Amino acid sequence: MPHSMTGFASIAAEDEGCNWVWDLRSVNARGLDIKIRLPDWLGGLEEPLRKALKASVARGNVSVSLKITRRDEAGQSAINPDGLERALAQLTAIAAEAEARGLRVAPVQPSDIAGMRGVLEQRAMTDEDTAPLLTRLAKDIPPLISQFQASRAQEGAALTHLLSQQIDNVAQLVTAAEGVLPARQDAQVAGLQAALARVLDNSDGADPDRVQQELAILAVKTDVREEIDRLKAHIDAARSHLTSEQPVGRKLDFLMQEFNREANTLCSKAQFKELTTIGLDLKHVIDQMREQVQNVE
Repeated sequence: MPHSMTGFASIAAEDEGCNWVWDLRSVNARGLDIKIRLPDWLGGLEEPLRKALKASVARGNVSVSLKITRRDEAGQSAINPDGLERALAQLTAIAAEAEARGLRVAPVQPSDIAGMRGVLEQRAMTDEDTAPLLTRLAKDIPPLISQFQASRAQEGAALTHLLSQQIDNVAQLVTAAEGVLPARQDAQVAGLQAALARVLDNSDGADPDRVQQELAILAVKTDVREEIDRLKAHIDAARSHLTSEQPVGRKLDFLMQEFNREANTLCSKAQFKELTTIGLDLKHVIDQMREQVQNVE
């Protein structure tokens, strides 16, 4: 069953004097784009994480983040002198501009300054300290991806159910189109006979056989049996893709283009009210399918 490109997973744990939270999520994308955000002082984890994701995910804009806080005193936040200097300079400039415009600025509390970006930073651990932590964090990767894939599979099941219903609607409309073909043919014959009569009545020495031949060519050009047969083939292909265990999003996306092409041709050839109505309904359902297919991996 196809997976959705939308998914989410989160793992919170603690060990080695630290608390941490993994966040893994994805949204739609044409290909696979992985963005990983890890603490700057933590090295050696990005490569195995990226490798594991590439082995599990075929498409999607995937983002992973890891936030770690240390419980021990050595890991507490420390003031970043450069960050503090920038923050104070910004506050001074804001206060000066406000005063120049006649605005009163409330006193700034130390906690307000501490909360500004870059003022506080986590003290980096030594290489000795990070080795056990890296080993522990690496153990989170398989269950994190497993939870993530379960989320995508659940969303994929919902997508598959919806797409199956829409494909059934397309099949019903194609059957309805076949059903009106006899009436359309009768109307075409009557129209061609009337056109032939008008031509013969208003032509001097026109060759009836030649006129009938030209009208027959027009009838062939408006025949829609080929479009209906192709739509049936597309329906079978779409149903087959929805039972596949492999990523089929690109195939379904291409198939939607083919569905739309045949529906457009059907409408342009219709020349019969009932068939035109069915063709327009087909285009509406196909547009709905195309929207959903954009979410399939």
